[in-house]
Amino acid sequence: MKSFRIVTLIVCLLFACTFSFLPAVAFDQPSVNIGFTSFLDGAPPSGPGWYFTEYIQFYTADKFVDGPPGDAGLDVWVSLNQLIYQSNQELLLGGKWGIDVIVPVVSLDNDLLPDNGTGLGDVLVGPYLQWDPIMGKNGPIFMHRIELQAIFPTGKYDDDKALNPGSHFFSFDPYWAATLFLCPKLNLSWRLHYLWNAENSDPGMPEVSDTQAGQAFHGNFAASYEVVPKMLQLGVNGYYLKQTTDSEADGNSVDGKEQVFGIGPGALLSFSKDTHLFLNAYFESCAEYRPEGERYLARLVHHF
Repeated sequence: MKSFRIVTLIVCLLFACTFSFLPAVAFDQPSVNIGFTSFLDGAPPSGPGWYFTEYIQFYTADKFVDGPPGDAGLDVWVSLNQLIYQSNQELLLGGKWGIDVIVPVVSLDNDLLPDNGTGLGDVLVGPYLQWDPIMGKNGPIFMHRIELQAIFPTGKYDDDKALNPGSHFFSFDPYWAATLFLCPKLNLSWRLHYLWNAENSDPGMPEVSDTQAGQAFHGNFAASYEVVPKMLQLGVNGYYLKQTTDSEADGNSVDGKEQVFGIGPGALLSFSKDTHLFLNAYFESCAEYRPEGERYLARLVHHF
């Protein structure tokens, strides 16, 4: 039973906007953005207006680090459906307000654990401030944004299931995203989050009435070079997650803090000034108390 619980918890915390299951041991971080965003992350690509983004991510892992030995045999498909509105109205310190809403859908293939099937994940909502690019003689130099992102426990959840599309607890995950242009063709981007999690009052575990995942830092980073002007950029992209405080069960600390590092190649194809396709691959290492595998992402962004 103990091994079963450990496997359960490792699997459930895999993805930004996927699924979660909170245990009375570690492996309890909710689904967050690790690897979903990459190049030119400091601003929407086409200025003010409405944006729709569709993310399709495939994750596969054959190992549970710090869990029971054996082939994990885990494959997960994730779809994120994102709607953004970027205003042209300054609100605070020159920042222009905007709103970001993400609705995830998750499909899990795993023979080891009882799961809750395919379903909606937890909705993410984030009001934000976007600053206009700082311009130089040859184009933009720096652009950035701050978002107060919140994750609401709206996803499909059953406390009798080990794996669920929803986490059944609220999380606050604000971030700062920025892009720095080293020269007109070469740029660096990053997105830095700090995650706080509320209690899960229905963890579905014997003799445990509530659990709370520890706080965590996670960030995405990317560097790209424009190979074909206004059409193609190639580069490297990565992410890092590190849990910073202990998780708790009934107010007592539990062992194990999550960590993972992922890095790989990526590309950005621009079909027009309003339509862009991001392709990213990540290969994980340095994992602790979570799966270690590979992640592949296609992201289509369209500005109306």
